[in-house]
Amino acid sequence: MILVTGGTGLVGAHLLYHLAKKEEKIRAIYRTEEKIFAVKKIFTSYTNDATLFAKIVWLKADITDVPAMIPAFVGVEKVYHCAAFISFNSKDYIKMRKVNIHGTAIIANLSIDAKIKKLCFVSSIACIGDSIQGKPITEENEWNKELDNSGYAITKFGAETEVWRASQEGVEVVVVNPGVILGSGFWNTGSGKIFSSVYNGLKYYTEGITGFVGVKDVVKAMILLMDSEVKNERFILVSQNKPFKEILFSIADALGKKRPSHKVKPWQTSLFWRFSSVLSILTKKEPLMSKYAARSAHGVSKYSSEKIMNTLDFKFTKITEVINDACKNVTI
Repeated sequence: MILVTGGTGLVGAHLLYHLAKKEEKIRAIYRTEEKIFAVKKIFTSYTNDATLFAKIVWLKADITDVPAMIPAFVGVEKVYHCAAFISFNSKDYIKMRKVNIHGTAIIANLSIDAKIKKLCFVSSIACIGDSIQGKPITEENEWNKELDNSGYAITKFGAETEVWRASQEGVEVVVVNPGVILGSGFWNTGSGKIFSSVYNGLKYYTEGITGFVGVKDVVKAMILLMDSEVKNERFILVSQNKPFKEILFSIADALGKKRPSHKVKPWQTSLFWRFSSVLSILTKKEPLMSKYAARSAHGVSKYSSEKIMNTLDFKFTKITEVINDACKNVTI
């Protein structure tokens, strides 16, 4: 049996569909029935065959709750750990540590105890080190804990450490480090907000550059790695390095919306995140922009996916194709 954590998120939902097609027994963790309904919508965007969704055995549990998670591992041979808490709000740091680090430690410990065959962990390019001398960033670039890293990056790096600990205890692991993941569904959370913002008339853009990848490519790579002999390796998953401006323009074109027309300069976002922080304190609401979001909006980071392409002869889908495909299923 296969266990999937985070099955009600963007990666997990698409992963469940492709696993269901493989005729394998699947158990997925969920927290609310509403989120299961969101997964069902992803399935219907692929097919009208309701029998695929019916193959999933749902188990209500919190990955930070050991007693609740123990039954999830009964009879399990492979684990896809997709669950994570994503935020760039400093107020969420404690919660991110609990879910991302403590939760992953529990997954690692239970994987060791259950003697599972293989564990796939969905990490992030946030855990990869910066470029050296302008060269593309690879898996060999070491993350520097001395830098002013975001809470999200810190907790995902801590989660990776727990996964590598499991590998030292006999569990075969593979770690994927995707760029910004784009795909259909979940447009009100995470990277999906890029689509909903453009759909709702986003007027502003920046020209920072980072790595982007389609959710279907992420899922494909995960399954191929888990079915291969590859073990105890990490892989960057980035289709193309693109400016945010180009991504926003492509989404606007695909949705038939007006392109963002106002370029935002670094000094403007610098002022805005500070103002947003003060406003958050006064209103006790989530800030509209964090320091780390402002920084990434203008940063230039280019990643290399040569390792996964060479290891599996893997070919990525171009980002324009990913965006056009995602915009066929508007779920806002």
